[in-house]
Amino acid sequence: MRSKNKYYYIIFTLVITMVLTSCLSKDSGWQMASTPIKSKWADKIDPKNPWPEYPRPQMVRKKWKNLNGLWNYAIRPADQAQPTDWDGRILVPYPVESALSGVKEQVGKDSLLWYFRNFSVPKSWNGNRILLHFEAVDWKTTVWINGKKAGTHKGGYNPFTFDITGFLNKTGDQKLVLSVWDPTDDGTQPRGKQVRNPHGIWYTSTTGIWQTVWLEPVPESYISSFQISTDIDNKLLSLKTDTRNIQKSDQVKAIVYFDNQLIGESNCRADSFCNLTISDLHLWSPGDPNLYDLSIQLIREGKIIDKVESYFGMRKISLGKDKQGFTRIFLNNEFVFQNGPLDQGFWPDGLYTPPSDEAMKYDLEMTRKLGFNMLRKHVKVEPRRFYYWCDKLGILVWQDMPSGDRYIGSHDPDIKRTQESSLQFEYELEQMITSKFNHPSIVMWVPFNEGWGQYNTAGIVDFIKIIDPTRLVNNTSGWADRGVGDILDLHHYPEPVLPEPEQKRAIVLGEFGGLGYPVPEHTWVEENWGYRNMKDTIELINKYEEFYSNVWDFMEQGLSASVYTQITDVETETNGLLTYDRKVVKVDVEHVYKINTNIFVPAP
Repeated sequence: MRSKNKYYYIIFTLVITMVLTSCLSKDSGWQMASTPIKSKWADKIDPKNPWPEYPRPQMVRKKWKNLNGLWNYAIRPADQAQPTDWDGRILVPYPVESALSGVKEQVGKDSLLWYFRNFSVPKSWNGNRILLHFEAVDWKTTVWINGKKAGTHKGGYNPFTFDITGFLNKTGDQKLVLSVWDPTDDGTQPRGKQVRNPHGIWYTSTTGIWQTVWLEPVPESYISSFQISTDIDNKLLSLKTDTRNIQKSDQVKAIVYFDNQLIGESNCRADSFCNLTISDLHLWSPGDPNLYDLSIQLIREGKIIDKVESYFGMRKISLGKDKQGFTRIFLNNEFVFQNGPLDQGFWPDGLYTPPSDEAMKYDLEMTRKLGFNMLRKHVKVEPRRFYYWCDKLGILVWQDMPSGDRYIGSHDPDIKRTQESSLQFEYELEQMITSKFNHPSIVMWVPFNEGWGQYNTAGIVDFIKIIDPTRLVNNTSGWADRGVGDILDLHHYPEPVLPEPEQKRAIVLGEFGGLGYPVPEHTWVEENWGYRNMKDTIELINKYEEFYSNVWDFMEQGLSASVYTQITDVETETNGLLTYDRKVVKVDVEHVYKINTNIFVPAP
């Protein structure tokens, strides 16, 4: 009898263990919050190691430490001091409003979001300076190391770094605390489509850490950044390296490889330009995204004291005249029609943060499989790995600046921003451009969309051209055109229309389409919408083909590019080619590929 009871006890224990295991995540300190729908990648996340990939693929050092994972968090009134107790655990780097954070709470302008964790510095890093990197935190971030304030940063979309060497204890764990304040649409700062009360084309907000946090050891003298410029007409690479704590005799050495074959090398002073002839020219384009490998070394008295690995693409974006006299967007001195989707970069489980690198890459792979050669990244800036994948896969990118402040109508004059608002906008705009400058995939900057926060348009275009004279500038996408920049951009829903050609600027259709088709069990809410609703996938693809037959006709009449709304559904909008959870492609991929590449015969 005792043996039988023992047997039942063992079975009971095993069953309870299995139930508990199935109910909890891999780490019992975290569980994904509820969400109406989720992507297939949500269940693959390891809370002990989310987003493990190297976050800065165009400037790689071997030594680094990822600080993503479970942190303590607290939400407190903005006038209260640092908390001494915590509300629970949050999974970094997912925003606090997201299901993947495990919290799914709003913060608001009257509160602060606090984070805390311990970390250790590997002993092998002794003698180095220690840099703490945040790829993106929305919006105002203040950091303390071991109780001492290390710095403050304002901005929601771009990477920033603190040298924390002087704040570290010599041994043992280090304490990292940060506070984040984010007024969302109560403030004038760049915020894109984030609002406190999501509706229509406005979506759930993102607060706090939403990209990777990591540590990096560097020597006392080190390479802090660099800028790559390419000139295909003269087969020239120009490299300007920014360094810290250098000596007058220090040198920079640049070594270029293609397909593991040495192309050339150049030495220059550490504070000057390195120029290198690329005689073996392999151009970067969507159909053939050739990338060169680049090694950059900081040398003192013949010894390498710092080294980073990078890559670049030889390509040129410009305006030119075709044989018919139309002003066109040229890629590598030839007209290439740019056709892409509006890409808003929202996810049902991670909001601003894709569940994983694999998930983010999937969107880009589907963009290519559907026959697009471009995308418009809409009022959001992505992690640096996003642009890395665009470089690798061969996708042209029109990069919007996230909007903020007030809005104007299509016939209204530019708004008047306060000095604080304009300085913040220009700071974040410059950071976006400089931190993404080296990516060959980015071919256009778009400072304003449909009058959202639009001010001093001509001045902002000149501001961008000074920072980056190598790319095109679209002064405003959609309306309130001020006749400046390189592009005349028109929005029209749902059917496409042709802007009036100009002599000095190329004409593009910056948004059209928005054909809505809600797929049952794959919608964010039951009440959803599109600019024009389709009853099924057949009607959707027929209307899509009809629209694109017009687009290709417009190309013959001077149109240089088109942007279809949109690649995926987003919250209440069901006008994507994919559902919001990415589990359903609403159209036949092969059919749409032919439509998007103009190799179909349009019906009469």
